[in-house]
Amino acid sequence: VQLQASGGGLVQTGGSLRLSCVISGSIFSGNTMAWYRQAPGKQRELVASITSGGNTKYADSVKGRFIISRDNAKNTAYLQMDSLKPEDTAVYYCYVGRAYRTPYWGQGTQVTVSS
Repeated sequence: VQLQASGGGLVQTGGSLRLSCVISGSIFSGNTMAWYRQAPGKQRELVASITSGGNTKYADSVKGRFIISRDNAKNTAYLQMDSLKPEDTAVYYCYVGRAYRTPYWGQGTQVTVSS
């Protein structure tokens, strides 16, 4: 199983980016996909998650600005990021997991928001 994240880049404050994460290989059903981020000198934190049934959760810092979605048929998750702020600058990692199974991580994609 491999996760390929893409869509990061450099954007000005207030701009938008859309991240994509594609799972290749056979993945367990009933999984949760998520996006985490890690800024320099900080711990990795959960940004947003979505279950296979479409239930979502968001970090307070991104509520109202980011939207997570997924296409189960394509084994793909998306993160639409609007109204970006400099504090959103980080490496963003996609994740897939479920209870009692070893999770998988993508390689990370850099998001930089200039002020």
